[in-house]
Amino acid sequence: MPVDREKPPQYTRYRARRRLIGDREEGLGLADRSRGAIGLARSARGGGSHRGGLASRLGGGWRRWATPKRALLALLALVFGWLLLSLVLFLISSHFERTSLPGNVAGVLDPAGYPLTSTNNILVLGSDRRQKNSKEPGAETSGFGRSDTIMLIRTGGGHAARLSIPRDTVVEIPGHGLQKINAAHEFGGPAESVSVIEHWLDIPINHVVEVNFENFPQLIEAMGGVTYTGGCIISKLDGGFADGGFTLRLSAGTHHLDGKQALALARSFLNESATNETDIQREEHQQALFTDMKSQLLSPGSFFRLPWIAWHAPPAIISDMSGTELLGMFAALAVTGTPPTRVLVPTGQTTLPSGEEGLTISQAARRADVARFMRG
Repeated sequence: MPVDREKPPQYTRYRARRRLIGDREEGLGLADRSRGAIGLARSARGGGSHRGGLASRLGGGWRRWATPKRALLALLALVFGWLLLSLVLFLISSHFERTSLPGNVAGVLDPAGYPLTSTNNILVLGSDRRQKNSKEPGAETSGFGRSDTIMLIRTGGGHAARLSIPRDTVVEIPGHGLQKINAAHEFGGPAESVSVIEHWLDIPINHVVEVNFENFPQLIEAMGGVTYTGGCIISKLDGGFADGGFTLRLSAGTHHLDGKQALALARSFLNESATNETDIQREEHQQALFTDMKSQLLSPGSFFRLPWIAWHAPPAIISDMSGTELLGMFAALAVTGTPPTRVLVPTGQTTLPSGEEGLTISQAARRADVARFMRG
């Protein structure tokens, strides 16, 4: 067909609509996915070693972030957070769960500075008062009870010393005449114990810590138990199993004690496997348990248990100290070394008007032991 050269050719015009932002992003996304798919295919063909693959790029980004410095900072932040949590739990527990001493105790104590930075003499007492559910015949479940444990601790300001007083030591108790020293707690509670011991030893006492034996086993369990090394012990707590109490049986050597076993050891005053033991050996057992508890607290494994320990420690203590002061005391005990076991050694015996046999300590021996304690 002939072409009409006079007539211009006809063209059809198409107008493209404006590309929206979303369309642009969708187009870019498709392009990126296409490039990613191509990269994955290439990586697959290359056995996963292609440096441009998606997995390689993600792995490289993580490696660039996880530098040794950042890993160390993350670890330090974790440790700090764990310690802060433990501190908060300790202070909360001290405020709500701790039992305070009677109000008359403050009047017989000598003032002192903060237990971590200033030297403090702390009297540690443990009462033989039985728990309310005890089935032991004749057991005392009310009142103050006699003090099974009498220990002086000198700590703070770089000092570290311990001195135990045998519970059968005979002293003059105002209004009651010659009595065993543990009876002071029964007559007038911790305030009377402080007054008698301060006058007898001629030293200031700044604080009192009384072990709450009802909550003591929970603290030992929170610590994961405690390892004790010593001789053979057979002791009956609250009358032993026969009377609904607990019987402790330990052969000579090293044992890992749970809460009930540690409580029985702390309160033991009659060892049926060694009936010739005196108060000296009993006080040595208690100091050894105290040392083992400190070692357990400072062990690496206790770091992971720290929040549980912090929560259960205040309920196991009855004290005149506030939560922050108790924290200072524990810190002072932790940073100072472990002092040697020292017990006031009796120099004689005497018979009380009641017919009981008691121990006597000469004034010269008492002064020598107290002077060594105050230098510690």
